[in-house]
Amino acid sequence: MAPVPDPDRRIASLDAVPGDTTYLFTVRDVDEGERREAVLVRSDDGVRGWLNYCRHLLDVRLDKGSGAPMRDGELVCANHGAYFETDTGFCTFGPCEGATLEPVAVDVVDGDVYLTDGDYAFVGEGPVDDSEGPSSTSNVEF
Repeated sequence: MAPVPDPDRRIASLDAVPGDTTYLFTVRDVDEGERREAVLVRSDDGVRGWLNYCRHLLDVRLDKGSGAPMRDGELVCANHGAYFETDTGFCTFGPCEGATLEPVAVDVVDGDVYLTDGDYAFVGEGPVDDSEGPSSTSNVEF
């Protein structure tokens, strides 16, 4: 009997992962505590997880919040025109040709996608929440 997955590591239902773009979520590096974005993408043999950063310039996100472009079954960096294979993360074209996206291990169990990468903890769906700065409320009256 397969072990029951940790519900705190559930990313999404498999049905929520589109076939023509990406599904964006946030993880936390367990060693450094840094929050990072990752994407789920359909591949020939299921679903793969990748950190959401182009290998040409690591501050450029592939999915900017509305899904990354796909072309001929490959993930595309809209900034640089780089193409990445969905199942290997290998860059087949563009300024980072030959580089590989950083993987985030995931597994599908009973129709749900779970984070199985021990280097990361699941934070939530969507982009990194940058609202950890000053709050939008103030005790100063105008």
